[in-house]
Amino acid sequence: MRTSLSDLLQSRRVLLADGATGTNYFESGLGPGEPPEFWNFDHPERVKDLHQRFVDSGSDIILTNTFGCNAHRLKLHKAESRAFELAKRAAELAREVADACDRPVVVAGSVGPTGELFEPLGALTFEAAVASFRTEIEGLQAGGADVAWIETMSSVEEVRAAAQAAIDVGMPYTATLSFDTAGRTMMGIMPGAIASVFDGLSVPPVAMGANCGVGASDILVTLLAMSDSCGLDNVYISKGNCGVPQFQGTEIVYSGTTEVMASYAALAIASGARIIGGCCGTSPAHIAAMRKSIDAELTLGRPTIDVIIANVGPLTNSAPSETAGRERTRGRRQEG
Repeated sequence: MRTSLSDLLQSRRVLLADGATGTNYFESGLGPGEPPEFWNFDHPERVKDLHQRFVDSGSDIILTNTFGCNAHRLKLHKAESRAFELAKRAAELAREVADACDRPVVVAGSVGPTGELFEPLGALTFEAAVASFRTEIEGLQAGGADVAWIETMSSVEEVRAAAQAAIDVGMPYTATLSFDTAGRTMMGIMPGAIASVFDGLSVPPVAMGANCGVGASDILVTLLAMSDSCGLDNVYISKGNCGVPQFQGTEIVYSGTTEVMASYAALAIASGARIIGGCCGTSPAHIAAMRKSIDAELTLGRPTIDVIIANVGPLTNSAPSETAGRERTRGRRQEG
């Protein structure tokens, strides 16, 4: 029952994406420094099992195990020549799970950052980045992915390079940035500027938004700023971390309970998101709770920052963006 992301968006008000890949793999035996992409060949049953658990929990979209599947990341493991084959195999595994489901499930080909700095700050050229992303996306397309899911980006150049590669290959694409530095991306992009990132490209994204970052509350504030500045006509993605990461001994534990993530999902809808999922720390159990929250179809007003904090938890970034600050003030006027 294969479908496109655009068609699924037309048939449903809100879609549920999946949760974390890496943090769930660690629980299944992924070792420190071990590239998850190698599991596509070494442990395909574990890769498919996580996809299946997310589908069973209610995910409408599952991301392939290819976050670091570009030559620049793979060269750290002397595997830069394997980008195409690893991407293709990852998409095939996700495709098998999606095709076996009795409802439409979109296979999204995860495209993460290169880890390199673009010139003049670094050595990476725009053309080299496009070529690297193109190889990965060609593999994802060959394996059966429905859409290129560009994620955790921080610079305009890298988002546009990945988007251009998807356009060159002929795949629809989405793009999410990580606003993890005082309400901005690491390279200084503000949430309200996200729509302008794609100016001049021949094909716009199917959806845009935020993922990862520093916590579920913060990404909701980001989403408010985004939809406030860019309007509610865009399709927004919110794929936040499961609460806030905390060290317990030598392990990182995420603070988000199933109840917190259920509240996050409801507030994400109220903040303008049409695609909602979880990032680091988000388990199938969290996704199941989010599914129930989405299906409840609660009618909530656009939340203020105070409402977000009360229901999801404190902000990690103490200084919200200027746009989010305006939203907070406006929300208080509405309440009062």
